[in-house]
Amino acid sequence: MNGRQGFQHNQSTPVMRVAVQQILHCPYYGLTKRMYLQSKVIELWALILEPLLKETKAQKRQFKLKAEDIDRIYHAKEMLLACLDNPPSLIDLARAVGLNDYKLKIGFRQIFGKTVFGYLHECRLEQSRLLLDAGNFTVAGVARAVGFTNRGDFAAAFRRKFGVNPSVYLRSKR
Repeated sequence: MNGRQGFQHNQSTPVMRVAVQQILHCPYYGLTKRMYLQSKVIELWALILEPLLKETKAQKRQFKLKAEDIDRIYHAKEMLLACLDNPPSLIDLARAVGLNDYKLKIGFRQIFGKTVFGYLHECRLEQSRLLLDAGNFTVAGVARAVGFTNRGDFAAAFRRKFGVNPSVYLRSKR
């Protein structure tokens, strides 16, 4: 979409489609037809607006972050990137940046759209791809360099992210 929220056909629900069918196949005439159609249009509008209103309420409930908390969350991100192979625990990371773990978790998700360790996982996989591109490491060496202790776990995660086994990816770069 182009930045604006709006109703799209693929967002219709079965209940909405029933209301549209009832509008299209109205069994009444005259004043009764007019009242029936008006009520169905109002019903359809209610069905369209309800999820949008729920979304707006959810956005208002979002945790309010202070500017200094945002700076601390960005600092936490930098700390994670600096030690991909051996990251601190969530509690240790929160303490290191001066936040409690709840505020770090909630704020991190708000700012980056992922959990702290979901973000770490993504960064590890991106870094592993870059290391494989460079061609200076074996697959096992790359897995260790980005903090995977089990080569099979690394291969499965890499395959889920990039759609190919890391060994196949490495061979394609040579």
